[in-house]
Amino acid sequence: MSISKGDKLPAGGLLKPGADGPEPFDAAELATGRVVIFAVPGAYTPTCTNAHMPSFVKNAGKLRDKGVSRIVCITVNDPFVAGAWSRDTGAGAAGVEVLADADGSYTRALGMDIQGDGWINGRSKRYAMLVEDGEVAEVQVEESPGSCSVSSGESLLSLV
Repeated sequence: MSISKGDKLPAGGLLKPGADGPEPFDAAELATGRVVIFAVPGAYTPTCTNAHMPSFVKNAGKLRDKGVSRIVCITVNDPFVAGAWSRDTGAGAAGVEVLADADGSYTRALGMDIQGDGWINGRSKRYAMLVEDGEVAEVQVEESPGSCSVSSGESLLSLV
């Protein structure tokens, strides 16, 4: 079952790019304050790179103006890919954190996993949510992984 409005974020671990390689990241850190979390099916894929990430990079300042303390992208990729994609998209410069769910376990805990031909660990549904002190206040999930409308930065901005 997918995470829904009113649910608490599950416990789990992710990875973040660090100066000396991947570093562990406790998902409990996402349970403090107003946090925007969005997920992409895969770094460097067309919709993720050309639409989804840019919509949050472009709206990062506006989201912060509305009281969002942290903007996080979760991708089911290894942390080296997540780090390179963050640099290439300008996410890091905009203050958008890109976290790797290398084995897809956190995505499965959220109930947001999808499977496809040739995918080793599956991928994530495309979604965006606002989390307030660990509780999901809003969540928008795309019907198709190639769509980016209800989960875009602009769409979430209108709900914050």
